[in-house]
Amino acid sequence: MQGVFFKGDPMAEKPIVDVNQSILSQLENLDEEIQTSINQNEEHDNEFDKLLNSFIESEKEDDKAENLSNIKDKEEKSYNYGDDESELAQAYQNFVDAVSTIAVMRELEMPKRIFDPSRLVPNYKPSIGKKIVSDTLACWDILFASYPEKLSNLSPNATDEQFLNFAEGLSDQNLQLAIISYVEILIDIENCEISYEERRLKAQRKRIERALYEEYQYRQERKKRFIEAIEKKNFPINAERLINNYFKTASKDAKGAFEVLTTNPAVYAPIENDKIKPRLFGLIKPKPKDGIRENHRIGAYLKKVKA
Repeated sequence: MQGVFFKGDPMAEKPIVDVNQSILSQLENLDEEIQTSINQNEEHDNEFDKLLNSFIESEKEDDKAENLSNIKDKEEKSYNYGDDESELAQAYQNFVDAVSTIAVMRELEMPKRIFDPSRLVPNYKPSIGKKIVSDTLACWDILFASYPEKLSNLSPNATDEQFLNFAEGLSDQNLQLAIISYVEILIDIENCEISYEERRLKAQRKRIERALYEEYQYRQERKKRFIEAIEKKNFPINAERLINNYFKTASKDAKGAFEVLTTNPAVYAPIENDKIKPRLFGLIKPKPKDGIRENHRIGAYLKKVKA
């Protein structure tokens, strides 16, 4: 994985030092892009949270952080993180601590951070990852200002391995920790993104399964109501067979199936002539034309019945 925090349009609003102009020029305006992307993802994240809460039983629901304190004071915090989120939070904190120490030594002001560790509870979201990216980029300004000559030799497109090799050659432990923690942030964000996508797909699958089940239940109830309505009229036709065959056809062509049902229901189930009542006190036995008459009568009824 590449050092993705350096890619894209630059974030720094003005050059820090001339020697890093080539690197800083690539970071100009990136904060604005990140913030725009964060805003665009907030609404999606809210909808996704509702989805997770509804369909993933294993989703962590306790999002209350314990022992909250100020990051600047570096007091210990305890959150109910998932495994991936815990590693990301630790890498972020290590990076910020290292940069903060450098800022104090160089008498530089730390940038204001927008990431809140409690937002990783119960799970990581892409919009939160973008806030971590924004904070990390802002901290790189401190590193550029503090180590202009050393960092001028670091390629913006360096791989994780190249970043780590660079860190191994450093004698300054604070800068070394900052570089290593930065690489860990890249890796941990990627892991969190993968886990997020897995949860999203799982929730989506459950939503589809629930929708299919609810549709199945609705169709079964509707079938039952149709069958009961037909049976109450004592039509000479197998109501269950009629409705089941109709619904099978309706799943492919609802309009065409309903047209057949209401004009020629015998297509779905034959008229049972032996169940047609004789006329004139049983003196006139049913004839084929009586079956045709019953077929039309059933169709006319089904056109009006509400089920």
